[in-house]
Amino acid sequence: MILKENFTLVNGVEIPKLGLGTWFISDNDAVQAVIDAVNLGYRHIDTAQAYQNENGVGKGLKDCGVKREELFVTTKLAAEVKSYDEAVASIDSSLKTLGLDYIDLMIIHSPKPWMEFHSDDSYFEGNRETWRALEEAYEAGKLRAIGVSNFEKADIDNILESCTVKPMVNQILAHISNTPKELIEYCKNNDILVEAYSPIGHGELMKNQEVKTIADKYGVSVPQLGIRYCLQLNTLPLPKTANPAHMKNNAEVDFVISDDDMHVLLNMEQIEDYGEASMFPVYGGKMK
Repeated sequence: MILKENFTLVNGVEIPKLGLGTWFISDNDAVQAVIDAVNLGYRHIDTAQAYQNENGVGKGLKDCGVKREELFVTTKLAAEVKSYDEAVASIDSSLKTLGLDYIDLMIIHSPKPWMEFHSDDSYFEGNRETWRALEEAYEAGKLRAIGVSNFEKADIDNILESCTVKPMVNQILAHISNTPKELIEYCKNNDILVEAYSPIGHGELMKNQEVKTIADKYGVSVPQLGIRYCLQLNTLPLPKTANPAHMKNNAEVDFVISDDDMHVLLNMEQIEDYGEASMFPVYGGKMK
């Protein structure tokens, strides 16, 4: 059962192979979503400062009936935090808001502030400053692992050139019809685990007849196929839902996609329009 399986990060920390994403889940609803997920066997919860639900996630973790050390909690520094002092304050703020003594994984949400996601400014210096604060919190035991999100090769190289602790994770948009193969390969070569957010393409995959045909062939739903696809790429999928029935369905992925079908899915034409999600920078322009 996938919920009992783990990846091992480069520092030896184990991270459950399937996580619950909480983007767009309100602070109030996050409490029950976390409780429901944990009751179904999830042990990996992913939140972010930008989601404005760390407080609710923290309450859910506290009330779920499972020991803290059995749970894996990820949060993300706001994309706008690009200085050492801001990052130090933000890390402590997340610990306080979540109500936790330590966070299992904390990552930089984006190499650039969201409003400048497609700008030419690389923010290399700001990311190095922010990374230094994460390193110190890691060494102090406040964080068990540290990583990045939405980072391209150049962004990661910038960190690798100056860091004392390498990024352990890169969380990126990756799903059937949008699989950044070179970036995934580059991360693997640097011992960086790739986490795949929006493994169902923000719902757009549900409209793809070719994907649906392959899902039908295996007797599974499109979300199940999308999640299994990410797992077979050795990436960690983070499907987002507050619906317990969907949580259960998302975890029932004990089937194997054939090599031929993986090839078809891996080379499928890229989604051009993410519907309502296109207003968000990550979906509004193609990730390289």
